Amino acid sequence: PATVVADGPAGVHIDAHRDGTDQTFFATGFPVGTCLASTWNTALVEQVGRAIGNETLEYGVDVILGPGMNLHRNPLCGRNFEYYSEDPVVTGLIGTAMVQGIQSQGVGVSAKHYAVNSQESDRTRVDERVSQRALRELYLKGFEMMTRRSHPWTLMSAYNKINGTYAQGSKDLLTTVLRDEWGFKGIV
Repeated sequence: PATVVADGPAGVHIDAHRDGTDQTFFATGFPVGTCLASTWNTALVEQVGRAIGNETLEYGVDVILGPGMNLHRNPLCGRNFEYYSEDPVVTGLIGTAMVQGIQSQGVGVSAKHYAVNSQESDRTRVDERVSQRALRELYLKGFEMMTRRSHPWTLMSAYNKINGTYAQGSKDLLTTVLRDEWGFKGIV
């Protein structure tokens, strides 16, 4: 079936004006990821997630494109405001709460950008060089915690290369790690 997606992750992003009606549609702009993570309050973040999920449902959207689960590794990353932290455990705990809150409303998430999305400029051509240890202990840890604990409907792969292979074409990342090791059953 067709799936309706809307950008996030600080709330459902909708067009305020629609053909055939003079009505104006609004959605709530919630605090960005960095602000939410700064609370260290997973119960609060889950409540925000429920509110986002409710608006997502009310506007007829099936999946919201968020939360952003990458780490603050480069101060020039244009998406840092969407991401929770430079710490993978904080990212995993806050991301888990957000996903649980959103998905409790009968809609899904597309947690992004799996993985190692550390810059916005030239992200379709950059090749992030990272050791397996750093990849597992830093860049994947938050995604792993969130995936195992909250079972997101979908994950959005990153646009960048990791050690010479595009993330969206990496069998190791998408099958070996995500499906075989973490038990992910959703859509990438």
